[in-house]
Amino acid sequence: MTADSTAPGTPYGTIPPASPLPQRKPISLPRLAQMRSAGEKITMLTAYDATFAAVADAAGVETILVGDSLGMVCQGLPSTVGVSLETMAYHTASVTRGLRRAQGTAWVVADLPYGSYQESSEQAMRSATALMQAGAHMVKLEGGGWTAPIVRFLVERGIPVCAHLGLTPQTVHALGGYRVQGRDDEGAAQLRRHALELQDAGAAMLVLEMVPAALSASLTQALPHCHTIGIGAGNGTAGQVLVLHDMLGMNLGKMPKFVRNFMQDTGSIREAMAAYVRAVKDGSFPDNALHAW
Repeated sequence: MTADSTAPGTPYGTIPPASPLPQRKPISLPRLAQMRSAGEKITMLTAYDATFAAVADAAGVETILVGDSLGMVCQGLPSTVGVSLETMAYHTASVTRGLRRAQGTAWVVADLPYGSYQESSEQAMRSATALMQAGAHMVKLEGGGWTAPIVRFLVERGIPVCAHLGLTPQTVHALGGYRVQGRDDEGAAQLRRHALELQDAGAAMLVLEMVPAALSASLTQALPHCHTIGIGAGNGTAGQVLVLHDMLGMNLGKMPKFVRNFMQDTGSIREAMAAYVRAVKDGSFPDNALHAW
């Protein structure tokens, strides 16, 4: 039995929604901007294969991140550093094929892995091209300061970019481990400066990971043209993202304290995803008390 087990009488392999959902047009950057303008939270989950991507889409998730976190949850690596561009392209293609087969509408973001964009803007362009040709709608890269020119280079050539600040897993060793970022005045000022530079360079989305809730909310207000997506960053962002395996209660290591196990009160993976969407939309997830740091 697969994760998308079907109801009696349903042709094997089709993925009905977890609960009745309104028909939606394919998610796009203008649609995400409309959602934010209307005060509707944006939902994002990671997915690494066709079936889970289609299930997430059917559950109402607007954006699917093909994250280099697959190195840890799928490949058993100790960090994301060992993930290759070829691996990211393979999983991105798998996700987009699943969405096409299920007539999905989600926006697909694919991570540029470590070593695929640090050398030059031209290297970043070649790497981004590989992921876009695999079916991604947007690429994501980590870090601030030095990344702004790369973001500008890609955006000027028609590639939408999602940036990533705060805890950046590809450079976790340089950060001294999985630690909250921006806790002091100097760190907060640097995050703000980098975020504004990335918005000015054309980044349309910005993941904020393990950043104090008050700072994340303040950055969101300061970035009207760049939609902030929080993970361990409070509920003041424009949207939320979780690693799929974490929100299903499956983790090979220690579960981050900001994660909620959405499987424990639901009867299926699809219902767990739908519960996550509802909780983000109604503001009951995340709990700011867990993000005061």
